[in-house]
Amino acid sequence: MSERTKRESRSGQGRRERYVQPSLLMGLFRGPSYGYELIKSIQEFGFMKGQAPPGMIYRHLRQLEENGLVSSSWETEGVGPAKRVYRLTPEGEEVLAAWVDHMEKQVENLTSFIKHFRSVHKARTKPSAS
Repeated sequence: MSERTKRESRSGQGRRERYVQPSLLMGLFRGPSYGYELIKSIQEFGFMKGQAPPGMIYRHLRQLEENGLVSSSWETEGVGPAKRVYRLTPEGEEVLAAWVDHMEKQVENLTSFIKHFRSVHKARTKPSAS
């Protein structure tokens, strides 16, 4: 294991499922979609490296539906097998907005933390005047 991988693991960056819920809600905020499409589209939000495991995504979608944040129906028209199409509910949109508020606050906190670190680090590494 590389040093970077060890650091990322220790810092919590390896927690894949942390932002699955808001990623799925955001994917559906753009419009109705089905599971496989969502698996591909949520990668662009940057929370998951590589393709999300389908089992994990469908588990989250079922939970979101049980909680009333998404609804689904079977689409049987067109070519190929029937597909379950998911849609964001008004409650889901409210939860997504709450996630965005939370993320904005996290950005502020992280920015402040980084500034403090840089300031202390700069002071520690400043060459002493001789």
